[in-house]
Amino acid sequence: MITVLATGPQTTVQDVRGRPGRADLGVGVSGAADRRALALANRLVGNAPDAAGLEITLGGFAASFPTSAVVALAGAPAPVTVDGRPADPHRPVVVPGGSELRLGTPPTGLRTYLAVRGGIAVEPVLGSRATDVVAGLGPAVVGEGDELPVGSAPADPVPGIDLAPPPRTDGTLRVVLGPRDDWFADPALFLRSAWTVTDDLNRVGLRLEGPELVRAEAFTDVELPSEGVVRGSVQVPPSGRPTVFLADHPVTGGYPVIAVVVDADTDVAGQLRPGEQVRFRRVYR
Repeated sequence: MITVLATGPQTTVQDVRGRPGRADLGVGVSGAADRRALALANRLVGNAPDAAGLEITLGGFAASFPTSAVVALAGAPAPVTVDGRPADPHRPVVVPGGSELRLGTPPTGLRTYLAVRGGIAVEPVLGSRATDVVAGLGPAVVGEGDELPVGSAPADPVPGIDLAPPPRTDGTLRVVLGPRDDWFADPALFLRSAWTVTDDLNRVGLRLEGPELVRAEAFTDVELPSEGVVRGSVQVPPSGRPTVFLADHPVTGGYPVIAVVVDADTDVAGQLRPGEQVRFRRVYR
């Protein structure tokens, strides 16, 4: 059990799998916004890849550990202390019983993942421990004073991996154009332009600022029936500024999708911060 002392802007319980295959029921996949980072943190402490951990946005998290634990951080490199003493992010850290762990604000990236050996053992909902902030499924958003259960430690020892590689943060996202790129007068403008991440972002998606993506004349007065969308869909509302859907995206949308971010690069998108620039590079199926 760990006791949460502070949460920062937002802390949620997440796993890497989420709830796939239930879009017909109106249930999105959810799961970690940066799945690679959570899987890496789990690997560092010897957990199974699908063990639940904490997704911490912009640091500010603190917790007390009544019993000794092994933890690891991955993703945005938030500075970490144990009882006021600096510890190394991106490598296993022993937290003695009775100690407090605190995270500062990461200098880059948005989301830091905290894995505890044994995993965060909240009750699964529809096969996942992930918090879906839109559907309200899974555990509640973590709050100050919450007590989070920790599962039994794996039988195998902590693996001999002492340092995780730094996350990729080059600001380029690979996309497949379509399915509605023909709705725009100049779809190549989407690829030519540098886009700026606005402060309107969350686990659902992030809005981008840049040139207006004008609809083709044939579609200026046409309404698109709602159709399915996936993680990484780049939807363009009437403002002409795109939105990139992330982990807690809706299962349907009524605006044309000009492109879809390659699934692996949605983890990179999940670490983008307001004010950062992003470009899109076309790849082919």
